[in-house]
Parts: sequence; C-alpha cells; structure tokens
Amino acid sequence: MERKVDLNFLLEIAIEAAICAGEKTLEYYLKDIEIITKEDSSPLTLADLESNRIINEFLKTTGVPILSEENKMVPYKTRKCWQKFWLVDPLDGTKEFIKKNSEYSVNIALIEDCHPILGVVYIPAMGILYYGNKDIGSYKTMVRGFTSLKSIRKDSLILPLNSELRQNPLILVSRSHLSDDTKVIIDKIQSVVGKCLIEPYGSSLKFCLIAEGRADLYPRIGPTMEWDTAASHAIIEGAGCGIIQFPDKIPLVYNKENLLNPSFIVYKKTMEKTLQDII
Repeated sequence: MERKVDLNFLLEIAIEAAICAGEKTLEYYLKDIEIITKEDSSPLTLADLESNRIINEFLKTTGVPILSEENKMVPYKTRKCWQKFWLVDPLDGTKEFIKKNSEYSVNIALIEDCHPILGVVYIPAMGILYYGNKDIGSYKTMVRGFTSLKSIRKDSLILPLNSELRQNPLILVSRSHLSDDTKVIIDKIQSVVGKCLIEPYGSSLKFCLIAEGRADLYPRIGPTMEWDTAASHAIIEGAGCGIIQFPDKIPLVYNKENLLNPSFIVYKKTMEKTLQDII
C-alpha cells in the first residue's frame, strides 16, 4: 500500500524551491543575457536553466518523479505509470522576462491521477507568491526570500479576495500570444454579457488574478503545454474557480501522451452560469 503523502510537507518544499529559484532569476533579470532558440522556436535563457537546476535539487529530496520543461523528456511508457509527479515550468513567460516585464513566474505543481492537487506560482520581480493544495485552499502573500511555511501562511490572504459580480466583466488575454480565434470568443462573450474590459498579462499571472477575484475570464484559444498551466490550475481550483476545455466543456487533464493542452477557458465562479450560456 502506498504511503499517504503529507501535502503540507510537499507544499513547503515546493514554496522554498520556487522562491529560491525565483530569486536566482532576478540576478539575470536586468542584465543583457544570451538567448537560445529551442527546437520549437521558443526562447531559452540561462535564467531558465538555473531556475530549473535549483528546483530539481529541492524536489529530488521528495522521491517524487519530476517532469520539467527544461529536463530531458521522460518517455510516455515510463511516466504513464506515475500516480504522482512534480510538473515544473522553471520560468514561465520567458518572452516577458527577456522584455524586462515583471510578469514572468516560476511554476511548480504536484499532479496526482492526472489532476493538479498542489500548486505554487512565484512572481519574482513583484515578490508575489500564490500557493495552495486541495486540503487548505489557495492563498496569496508578499515575500522576499524563504523563511518558513508557518511564517508565510501567517501573512497570507485566502483566495478569492473579491467574489463580486462586475457590471463589466474583466477578460484577461495573453500579452504575447493573443490569437484571432481568442478575439472571436471575446466578441461572442460580449454579445452575451455586454461590454467587457480587456487587459493583457503574461505567464500564469492571468490564472492567479482570476483566483484573486480581480478578473473574471481568461480564454486561451491556442497552444499551451501542461507545465504552463498545472500550478495555476491547482490555485484557481483551490480558490473555487474553474477551468474547462474549449469547446468540449470537459476538465483539463495532465500526463497525456502529448503534453500539449487543448484550448481552454479559466473562469471566476460567478461567471460559471454565464459561461455555460456562451459555449
């Protein structure tokens, strides 16, 4: 029989890993840095690699397998047998990082049975930490360096911070990947709910702003990878928000043979019924 996992213990390790890795990225943030183009044409920097190295050092101590964007890919025949594993994006929003935009993040998730049950998203340049697991819900706090989970939780605010229904819903869009198909969905949303406010953001911050209650919808009609969404997926669910595939209206799942995500919409709880009318 498999030993029951202490989620708070794993959460503490993930938080410390994310903060330490995030602080390391700040050493490169304002410098001119070499940019490597990967096979998929996405950019890679030394900050990505250093963040990945630090996170792996922490997570290896748990004995739980690790799947990271910057590690050597694990064959599906191996990882399909994993009941639990860490899913990591050591620097989400590399394009924002290169542009010296503070909206990049460090993402660490724990996946169990194809679903994220723990998530940590750290925004190093802002000093903002989002975290949570399925047992405690989701939280936001300001940090600069790791002290202890106890001290971090002492100063944390439970999410959502605002659950009111807005007269003009706020829709978030990707700062670097806004597709024409996404614009079509936004037009459809506005035809149902009326004029919406639209704001661009980078990285996992879009999910986290919905978990806070500061925004209402984030439609992503276009490709993302599992490590882009897993940590913030856990956080929005801990805050009572949701995410569904588009247009299928079924849950987003993880550890697929192809790690590419389908299109999806992230939504604040107050938008759930309206969203059903839209799609």
